Amino acid sequence: MADQPIAPQFTDEVDYPVGAPPIVGRTRAQPQPTAAPREAAQRRGLLAAIDPYLVAIVVTLIAFGGMMVYSTTFDWSFQDFGSSTAIFFNQFRWMAVGIGVMLVLMLIDYRIWKRFAVPILLGTIGILLAVLLFSDFRFGARRAFLNGSYQPSELAELTMIIYMAAWLSAKNARLGSLVRGLLPFGVIVGTVALLVVLQPDLSAAVMVVAIAGAMYFLAGANWLHLGAIIGVLVAGVIVLSSAGLLPSYAQDRIDEYVSGITDLTQSSYHTRQAVIAFVNGGWTGVGLGNGRQKYGPLPAPHTDSIFATIGEELGVIGASVVIGLYVAFVIRGLRISRRAPDTFGTLLAAGVAMWVAIKAVLNIAVMLNVLPQTGTPLPFISYGGSSLVSLMAGVGLLLSVARVTARHEATPKRKSASANIDRGWRNGGTRLSGAGNRRSA
Repeated sequence: MADQPIAPQFTDEVDYPVGAPPIVGRTRAQPQPTAAPREAAQRRGLLAAIDPYLVAIVVTLIAFGGMMVYSTTFDWSFQDFGSSTAIFFNQFRWMAVGIGVMLVLMLIDYRIWKRFAVPILLGTIGILLAVLLFSDFRFGARRAFLNGSYQPSELAELTMIIYMAAWLSAKNARLGSLVRGLLPFGVIVGTVALLVVLQPDLSAAVMVVAIAGAMYFLAGANWLHLGAIIGVLVAGVIVLSSAGLLPSYAQDRIDEYVSGITDLTQSSYHTRQAVIAFVNGGWTGVGLGNGRQKYGPLPAPHTDSIFATIGEELGVIGASVVIGLYVAFVIRGLRISRRAPDTFGTLLAAGVAMWVAIKAVLNIAVMLNVLPQTGTPLPFISYGGSSLVSLMAGVGLLLSVARVTARHEATPKRKSASANIDRGWRNGGTRLSGAGNRRSA
C-alpha cells in the first residue's frame, strides 16, 4: 500500500525565516489590542477637547477670589471663630463643590439639557415658591435655605439661560411674532422674576430679566419688541417710585443715587466708603491684606464690596487685571458660542458669557457710583456658595459646548448644523455668527 503524503503541521511557535513566502491558509497569531492604548487615546482626546484658555481664566479668577476672601475675612474669622482661616476654608469647600459640578457638566453632552429644559424650569419655579413658604426670615427677606447658605435665585439665573436657549432655538419660536414671540417671553420671564421680587431680591430679578433680554436680542428678536420691553420696565420703575410703591430699601437706593450723581457727598454711605477705598489705593494699592476700609467702614467687604477692597489693596492696576480677566472670559465664551455645532449650543454658550459679563458690570458699576446699589456679587470672587457653584455650573456647560464642538470638528464627514435660523434679523438669522462657520481657536 502506497504511503499517503502527510500534510505538514504548523504551529504558532515556529520561527519563520526572514523573507520566506507566506503559507496559504495559515497566519501567525496576531497580538490582541489591549484596553490600555484605547484608554490612553480617550484621555488624550478628552484633554484635547478641553478649552485650556477658558480653564486658565476661571482658575485664575477663583484663585484670586480665594485670596481676596481671606484678605477680607481673616480678622472677622479670628474674632468670631478663633481661627483666621475658618471663613476662608468654608469658601474653599464651596470651591471644591463648584469644581466638581463643573467637571460633571463638562463631561455630559450639553444637548441633553435641551430635552429637560421645561422640567428644569418648572422645578426652579417650585423651589422659588418653596423658599417663599418655608425658608427662614432673615434680614427682612425670605431668600435662602440652610441658614442662608443656598439662595435659589442664583439657580434661577442659570435655569433661565438653559430654558431660553432651548426655547429660542426651537422651530416653533417666532421672535418676530407678538403672539408666538413677545408674549411667551414676557410670561416666562415675568413669572420667574416676580417670584424673585417677592422674596424680595430686586438685584436677582434684574439679573433674570437682563439675561433673558440679552439672549432674546442675540437670537434676533424684533427691535420694536425689545424697545417695548425696555420702555415698560423703565416706565414701571418710574411709576412705582413716584407712587411710593417700591420697597423702602429700593426707594432709598434710587434716591441716594440720584442725589449722588451731582454731589458725591450726598450719595449713600456705602458708595462713599467704596470711593474712599479706591482713593486710598491709588495706582498700586496699599498692599494685599493692608487695606483699612474692610475693618468696619466698608459694608460687606467680602461680598458686594470686594471690588472696592481690590481697588484699595491692589490699586488701579490690580482692579484693571480683574476687569481684563472678565473681558477675556466673555471673549472666550463668545468664541465658543460662534463655533458651536447647533443653535442651542450657540445660545447656551452666549448666555453664560453674557451672564458673567452682566454680573461683573453691575457689581463694578455700583462700586464706581455709575449705578444704584444692587447687591450683586462679583462673579467667581465674592464670598458665597450658591453664587460660586451656580457660576461654575455655567462654566461646565461652556466647556461641554467646547468639547462637543471639538469632537464635531474632528469628524469632517458629518454635516455641520448652522445656527442661522429664522429669527427676524435682517438676513433672517441670529445676531451671532453662524455656528460652525469659524474654525479659529
